[in-house]
Amino acid sequence: MKRFENKVVWITGASSGIGEATAYQFAQEGAKLILSARRIDELKRVKKQTKLDESQVFILPIDVENIDEIPKKAQEAVAHFGRIDVLFNNAGISQRGSVLETDMAVYQKIMNLNFFGVIALTKAVLPTMQLQKSGQIAITSSLSGKLATPMRSGYCASKHALHGFFDALRSEVYQDNIGVTLICPGYIRTNISLNAVSADGSKFGKMDDNQANGMLPEECAKRIVDAIAKNKQEVYMGGKEVLGVYLKRFFPKLLSKIVRGQMPK
Repeated sequence: MKRFENKVVWITGASSGIGEATAYQFAQEGAKLILSARRIDELKRVKKQTKLDESQVFILPIDVENIDEIPKKAQEAVAHFGRIDVLFNNAGISQRGSVLETDMAVYQKIMNLNFFGVIALTKAVLPTMQLQKSGQIAITSSLSGKLATPMRSGYCASKHALHGFFDALRSEVYQDNIGVTLICPGYIRTNISLNAVSADGSKFGKMDDNQANGMLPEECAKRIVDAIAKNKQEVYMGGKEVLGVYLKRFFPKLLSKIVRGQMPK
């Protein structure tokens, strides 16, 4: 049985990485897809790769940093299929740069993409889900939303903020039969470090070793779709880095020592 048969799933950041892999996984589960990102050519490629019928996939380019356009985009999404069953807030950006050297404009950009854009899209879709009396909102946070590491202060802050917001939202929409799933990947083999923003706002452009050796996006996608299907509140995925969540809880001084060892030499 396909768990998302005829369900409408809207994925942001769908042009690569976790978003792309999750699109293929949802397609296998029978979903109708709304694919969003900035790069329309890449969205067209992903649409083709889903192997779904033309009528089952809607490409809706969006820049979540442009918050003013989000309500209109949400109206287009709802109008196309008539409903939204799953909203997967997956667009975002990482960071590499010390606190002292990072421009305030870089912090603002990170928060706009990773936090304010996510909130704006969620608020735009919520009324439709409340009318349906059903829905699932999933958010790509990170293990960095549970603990923090050096050279990623803005990224960690934006992901921590997601947990505060969506934990609160989960309680507010429970009576409407709307679920909230926070997804916390560790090292996944994507281009997130290549596309990360440096202290001065330029692209970092380097592949981290941990990222290069991380979990395959396809495996991550399977776990994400399974978590959403089971309406889990929060899930962690990756390798041994997941242990950091539990060290933070039970042995915080030990974790602090380990994290200090990650400072660039």
